[in-house]
Amino acid sequence: MVGIDAALLERLKPGPRLRAAGRGLLDILMPPVTLDGGARPLASGLSDQAWSRISFLEDPVCDGCGQAFEHDPGVLGHPSCPACQAKPHVFARARAACVYDDHSRDLILAFKRADRLEHAPLFTRWISRAATPLIETADAVVPVPLHWSRLIRRRANQAAEIARPLARAAGRAYLAETLIRTRATPTQGGKSARSRRQNVKGVFAVPAARARDVRGRRILLVDDVLTTGATADACARVLLDAGARAVDLAVIARVRSRQ
Repeated sequence: MVGIDAALLERLKPGPRLRAAGRGLLDILMPPVTLDGGARPLASGLSDQAWSRISFLEDPVCDGCGQAFEHDPGVLGHPSCPACQAKPHVFARARAACVYDDHSRDLILAFKRADRLEHAPLFTRWISRAATPLIETADAVVPVPLHWSRLIRRRANQAAEIARPLARAAGRAYLAETLIRTRATPTQGGKSARSRRQNVKGVFAVPAARARDVRGRRILLVDDVLTTGATADACARVLLDAGARAVDLAVIARVRSRQ
């Protein structure tokens, strides 16, 4: 049912020219306001006050999890933080556009849970910039999937709303139905790292008919927030088991963790 729903939603979506024309008409009838509710927006869609409060992640960052280094590690190549050196993630590399904190949380939660899909172009631009090295080496882009029951409640998979235009802009294959969630699970919020891993254990799968989509390819996995990496690791594991050459991760934001 997941595949059918995703395919139907994809066919029903208007094309980019129709969407652009619609946005232009709406801008004439109703001048744009900021996504954060502030003064007249900048080109980013945020007021200048909100923009200045977002903690964007800039190099140097850990190549393995996207965490910002407090001090330049002074290492040539692609440095990893102590946590990733001690216990690497299943995904190979990760990049996040910003820190998940009081200033980015409301925007992301509105996008994720309140059907504020107008945030998608903004977040896509953020990820395009932050994850440039990952996008350049990717063969295909895959969103972290929702279970069909949650997809009905939310009406859209927010990871897909970013992954689709990201793949289109980069000229990469977009694999909407290659990775599926086989059963519904409770939200990861409020769980310990161990509980998060248990919650998503055995939840994701690559259908046999879709394995050819990932075999031998480097996959860019797209999600909204990186906390412990449990969900992304579970997704990466099944993609690698299906024959992917490597899996990288790109997210809007990551929770700041101790190094």
